[in-house]
Amino acid sequence: MTPTTRASGSPAVSPTARPPVQPAEPDAGSTANAHAGTDPERTGPAPSETKHRDTKRRNPRRKSLGRLPDAGTPALPPSRPARTAIVAGGLVVALGVLAVVSAGSGQLHVPPAEVVGSLLHHAGLDIGPMPAHPNGDAALWTIRFPRVVMAALVGAALATAGAVMQGVFGNPLAEPGVVGVSSGAAVAASVTIVLGLTALGPWTTAAAAFAGGLVATFLVYGLARSAGRTEVVTLVLTGVAVNAVCGAGLALTTFLGDTQAREQIVFWQLGSFNGTRWAYVGVVAPLVLIGLVGALLLARRLDLLSLGERSARHLGVDVERLRVLSIVVVAVLTAAGVAFCGIIAFVGLVVPHLIRMAVGPAHRVLVPLSALGGALLLLAADLVARTAVGYADLPIGMLTALVGGPFFFWLIRRTRRTAGGWA
Repeated sequence: MTPTTRASGSPAVSPTARPPVQPAEPDAGSTANAHAGTDPERTGPAPSETKHRDTKRRNPRRKSLGRLPDAGTPALPPSRPARTAIVAGGLVVALGVLAVVSAGSGQLHVPPAEVVGSLLHHAGLDIGPMPAHPNGDAALWTIRFPRVVMAALVGAALATAGAVMQGVFGNPLAEPGVVGVSSGAAVAASVTIVLGLTALGPWTTAAAAFAGGLVATFLVYGLARSAGRTEVVTLVLTGVAVNAVCGAGLALTTFLGDTQAREQIVFWQLGSFNGTRWAYVGVVAPLVLIGLVGALLLARRLDLLSLGERSARHLGVDVERLRVLSIVVVAVLTAAGVAFCGIIAFVGLVVPHLIRMAVGPAHRVLVPLSALGGALLLLAADLVARTAVGYADLPIGMLTALVGGPFFFWLIRRTRRTAGGWA
């Protein structure tokens, strides 16, 4: 398009195309306008209009404020608090249902309605049917309910200990056995079995296992401590060494014992809730409750520790004190869990990782939900152990290892793939 020319001789620009401006001789009018601060050759909007248009271009969302989404817009995923509430509610409901089903399952079957009726009648509410079998109510309150409660307590303890341990080490592959508590408990229990110690009657093996777990844990921490502080790598390597020594001691006691003692040692190591009574529950429950409260109190500082030791110190966290308290909580929870039931592996590894995948890494949420998830997992494992084979009680530690072993292998491969290698 050919530009037109004004009377003054300067080129005018078309509204659709603007060719390069050719230099022109200034005349009197243009010189005056230049001194006045205006350009007669300028075309387009005024400077104020341009500024307003640029502002609108830089803020394109200003026009969309207050506009409702279309009907076809896909729904957003639930927020983190909503997801946490959903997961927590699902775990609570599943735990209650599974507890009722587990209490009624076994060689003497009791329908769920009669299980609930028995609970309500013993609570003083005349609601629901009582067990029809003449021995049904006695079987529930003497054998089934103590076993169900113990499985839930031990599962909650082991899963919570795993969550705290992973927070301290900053690694989802950590578990309570790293600090030697399980192996120490096994050695102490095997010594009492081989030597036939009965100082505390039927409580002797459980008390020795609890004390052995605590001693092994504090031994690991004491050996790993140097110059008033501990490092995670040193703590892990020391735990590996102490576990190896405890394994040798366990092998020695097994060799020295007779056939009956060997069978008891092997059965104790496999883990089982068989023979659980209310008296055992009364000992384990306070210890687990203390450990759970301690873990909840440490949750906020564990969240700060996840930022790194240096950042946590800048935020006012005494990292060494936090590490000591966390190890004490882990030792109490794990020792209480294995004292009466034997070694049950992989619960502290699997459950916290699954909960972390569902609701995120915040320990204020992770710790209580891990307790619920651990209780649910061990209740399910105990139900399978009692009902998978007729007239037999499978070792529950074997079942958890069958589930936890493949999961651990998958977790290692996933961590390696997402982290791009170990180096």
